[in-house]
Parts: sequence; C-alpha cells; structure tokens
Amino acid sequence: MTAIDRSVVEHVAALARIGLTEEEIVRFTGQLAVVLDAVGKLAEVDTASIEPTASVLPLVNVMREDVVRHGLSHEAALANAPSTDGEFFRVQATLEER
Repeated sequence: MTAIDRSVVEHVAALARIGLTEEEIVRFTGQLAVVLDAVGKLAEVDTASIEPTASVLPLVNVMREDVVRHGLSHEAALANAPSTDGEFFRVQATLEER
C-alpha cells in the first residue's frame, strides 16, 4: 500500500482543484494515513469462506404491483391551470425576441 505523504495530499488536492493551507496539508496527511492503515487491516481478514453479498441488510422489494388505470381527462388536467387556450396550457413567454 502506498504511504501517504505531503506530495500525495498536494497531488489529490490539485486534482480536485481544492486549495489547502499548510495546516490542512499536515492535518490531512495524518488523517489519510490513519484511514489507509484501517483499510489495510481489513485486507488481512480471511474472507475465503464468506459468500459475496451486495448488502448486509435483508432487502425486500418495496415496489407496488403495476395496475392499469385511466389517466386524467383533458378537463381534469386543465382544471387547475391559471389560463388555457382550448386544450392547451397558456403560460408566460420565457424567450425574448431580438
């Protein structure tokens, strides 16, 4: 595993276009080193007998059944419209003429 040093923190900050102060570079170098050490310990765990899983939580399909229903009529769809023009909504113009 690659050790985290000042140059790595500066490189990642440059890629993310994040400006860091001298104090932040020092602090993040130490914090990221701790995170990488913790991840490294996980790599030592024997997982050969554990089946792959997408989640540790029991998942249940929460989607409802599809039911064919009638849609709104033109009148019902336009009932709350502030203004209509026949069977169309009338809206304020959003483009200016040049």
